[in-house]
Amino acid sequence: MKNKVADTFLFTLLVVSGLLALHFLPSVSIGGKTLRQVDILADLRPDMSDDAMLADSAQMILPPLPKPVFVDSCKQGVTCIEDYADSTGCGMGFFYEALEKRAELGRPVRIAYFGDSFIEADILTADLREMLQERFGGCGVGYVSLTSPISGFRPTVEHSFEGWTSHTVTDSVGFDRSCQDLSNRYFSASPGASVTLKGVRKYASLLDTCAVSAFYFRSPDSVRVSALVNGKQSSVFNLPGDSLLRTVSVKGKIGSVKWTVEDADENATFYAATMDPKEGIVLDNFSTRGSSGQQLMGVPAALLKQYNRLRTYDLIILQYGLNVASEKGVDYNYYKTPMKRVVNYFKKMFPQASMLIVGIGDREYKTNTGELRTMPGVRNLIRYQQALAAETKSAFWNMYEAMGGEGSIVKMANNKPPMANYDYTHINFRGGKHVAKMLFDALVYGQEQYERRKAYEGE
Repeated sequence: MKNKVADTFLFTLLVVSGLLALHFLPSVSIGGKTLRQVDILADLRPDMSDDAMLADSAQMILPPLPKPVFVDSCKQGVTCIEDYADSTGCGMGFFYEALEKRAELGRPVRIAYFGDSFIEADILTADLREMLQERFGGCGVGYVSLTSPISGFRPTVEHSFEGWTSHTVTDSVGFDRSCQDLSNRYFSASPGASVTLKGVRKYASLLDTCAVSAFYFRSPDSVRVSALVNGKQSSVFNLPGDSLLRTVSVKGKIGSVKWTVEDADENATFYAATMDPKEGIVLDNFSTRGSSGQQLMGVPAALLKQYNRLRTYDLIILQYGLNVASEKGVDYNYYKTPMKRVVNYFKKMFPQASMLIVGIGDREYKTNTGELRTMPGVRNLIRYQQALAAETKSAFWNMYEAMGGEGSIVKMANNKPPMANYDYTHINFRGGKHVAKMLFDALVYGQEQYERRKAYEGE
């Protein structure tokens, strides 16, 4: 009988050698699944259990986990400001920084609030001013044009004047655009022309007295003006001619001030008197009835630069739209394009100021069935205003949403007592206080979030 031992040994050797060789073959995948590697010596190899591998990897120094990006949320009950500034600009940060460092500025934090008849006579802005001054300090009504057709309706200052010739952008003839100021107005003085501002208590707090009153004008020839403070303290200013915007001021606890042009050349132009604090908040109301905002492009760059030097603003608010929206308005590019130039123009002239665009509020029209509904054009316009903010890297606040959206102006008009007029377009002073509180909350919450972000990113 033939001995098979040698054959069996040789066969076993070949099988073992083949299995050992299979260990060194590259991995094979079938149907997207990788087959296990052949390793007949696995039981003889050193233990590489999970615990053993973890013990070994514990010696490795891992890089720190990346810090999560700060999440800027909006708390319930607040219609938050949408800031479209990118990494190259601070957006609302300019204003928030000024608020945070207001004690170091050496001047008040100033807001210029531009708008149409929605804010005429200090509606909305009066209450916003009071809320900001109560929180951050300040007093006084701010910038007041020398004359005004609605002076008797403005409850935030007693305003009287005589001897002035008024020129405004809405004049049909005779308006020299090169002379206009931020209010789109300028004034010529007769001998002895005067303006008197007196603080009040009847509407809002912190308006009865101020700490500084200034008088703004331009005169290529010498000029003499006087200031009578509280009916007894008189100051006279004799100044040489200068084509630049200039200001003279008086200080103290000022309850009333009367500015008089004692002597001036016929080429002199005059603008405004103010009641301001030394620190805290100033909010200037620049309302122009019937305006779409595009008239601001006509204010000369040289004059804007001089205002930026003498009356530096930290926040510029543009609130327009009542005179643009229509029932069937769909494409508002004809409005957005020139307003984009206005926004970029003011950002260039006031490079330290934040820019906030406030969208149009609710406005109603009657349908064919006599039903009051929000104009379809209003919602369309809001989208274009939002796009305006995004394209100019500015901020946007949706007043329509804050008011309550569809039909909100009707609810305000039907409120007891009413908060809006029955034209279902304009709010009254009660409505102004209501809307001002919502904007105030948005500004304060925005500042708080800005400070939280700074603290978080500084950790």
